[in-house]
Amino acid sequence: MADLFEGYPAGVAWDEMIESGAVRAPYRHVHRTVGTLNADELRLRADALARSYLAQGVTFDVGGEERPFPLDSVPRVIDAAEWDLLAPGVAQRVRALEALLEDVYGGQRAITDGVLPRSLIVSSANFVRAARGINPPNGVRVHVAGIDVIRDSAGGWRVLEDNVRVPSGVSYVLSNRRAMAQSFPELFSTMRIRPVADYPRRLLAALSAAAPPGVDEPVVVVLTPGVYNSAYFEHSLLARLMGVELVEGRDLICSGGKVYMRTTEGRRRVDVIYRRVDDDFVDPVVFRPDSLLGCPGLIGAARAGAVTIANAVGNGVADDKLVYTYVPDLIRYYLGEEPILKNVDTWRLEEPDALTEVLDRLDELVVKPVDGSGGKGIIIGPAASRNELDEARVRLAADPRGWIAQPVVQLSTVPTLAGDSLRPRHVDLRPFAVNDGEQVWVLPGGLTRVALAEGQLVVNSSQGGGSKDTWVLGAERRSPELHPHHGATAAPGSGAHPHPVQGVRLDFNPNDDGTLSEQTQQQQQADSDEPTAPEPDGALAC
Repeated sequence: MADLFEGYPAGVAWDEMIESGAVRAPYRHVHRTVGTLNADELRLRADALARSYLAQGVTFDVGGEERPFPLDSVPRVIDAAEWDLLAPGVAQRVRALEALLEDVYGGQRAITDGVLPRSLIVSSANFVRAARGINPPNGVRVHVAGIDVIRDSAGGWRVLEDNVRVPSGVSYVLSNRRAMAQSFPELFSTMRIRPVADYPRRLLAALSAAAPPGVDEPVVVVLTPGVYNSAYFEHSLLARLMGVELVEGRDLICSGGKVYMRTTEGRRRVDVIYRRVDDDFVDPVVFRPDSLLGCPGLIGAARAGAVTIANAVGNGVADDKLVYTYVPDLIRYYLGEEPILKNVDTWRLEEPDALTEVLDRLDELVVKPVDGSGGKGIIIGPAASRNELDEARVRLAADPRGWIAQPVVQLSTVPTLAGDSLRPRHVDLRPFAVNDGEQVWVLPGGLTRVALAEGQLVVNSSQGGGSKDTWVLGAERRSPELHPHHGATAAPGSGAHPHPVQGVRLDFNPNDDGTLSEQTQQQQQADSDEPTAPEPDGALAC
């Protein structure tokens, strides 16, 4: 045990396994089992995980080179009591965001009642006027949500941001579990770990429940940007596990107000489209006319109630970082409940006093663009130069609506293999929620992202970050984990793409007329389709 944990440092962050030299209760089995291994044995298991991922195509692109997505061999463990607080908090937040979107694209009573300023909605870059009048058959707009949470320095859970457009990353959850079950069978035999294999069934049930009225056996498809998208592995995996078709925009056609997919046996009616294509690309008639990724007429068919788009077009307004600051009030307003999970403390720069304070303290705060993604545009006060801070003050003063500010928040740590020993590394968590119109189900666990470098708080894979399998402990009996490559296959005879393909990220290549090529458009989708994560110094994710 001393070989791997010897000299394990006590940092300023809240460590989830070790407190003042003692092992916290949820981690005792993990600590005991890992402690029986030496560094070489643990490294062999880690290498086996990497080889498994490379063979499956679970990769990411670094400088044009495809590398296996790093999966650390020490899991993250959440006990039942904590999860029974966290999961209802995530579900509560999803229900409030669902009510917000219905209101925003409907009666806007929250604006009338003074809960939200009208300018907040109409000035959001993600407010889609074309979504007005599209009423989902079962009232669900957020079929899938990814709510990013962190632990603060006291170990309490806080929401970092909401993702209800096209949240990505659940494929890593499923793949991580399968790999860890093979690597540590002794832990799965002694610990009661809640399974994650039910996710595809839950997702398919929610999508089927959203079908237009009168459809007894709905046809569900997954709409992908294509093989050049970095999340294509996930699109292919989910389609395969649900047993539905994986299609591209060119596989679909709108005719007579309905949507069909082309198959080798002719056209087949489509009832529900689980789209992994951004709003701007989903329908060239309504949005970008140069889009090659969507289907002309799709929005019209959705407005007529002939097809359901999941997640709904226009959901991005709920992801706006300024709207995020109002979510606790929205929970009280729409649900009549107190928020279970707190936000990270946030300044609204539209408020003059808040703007003045932030400008004075810019060197100690983090400032984020409200419509950013993937950490783009973040101003990290403690790491910025004097010139950068001066330029930032000008931008913030000129466009306060476009920014929010937050304090530096230390992310919690979990022991992670570093060289020949285990050392604390910072983590965040994205639980995934599925809404079928009757209940919001939260997948037990979620995507834990970990910064692998010492002292690093950036958990993005592009910055050297990786992931951990997230184990939620519970009393129920475990069911066998579903192996991703043993799931249902897409039905033959269609335009489906049944095999996972590594996502190759290439340079953007505009066409001669200035429009983007299909390959470039597929790559562009990664900006919002990939899981975003905190940037340096904690609560910084855009």
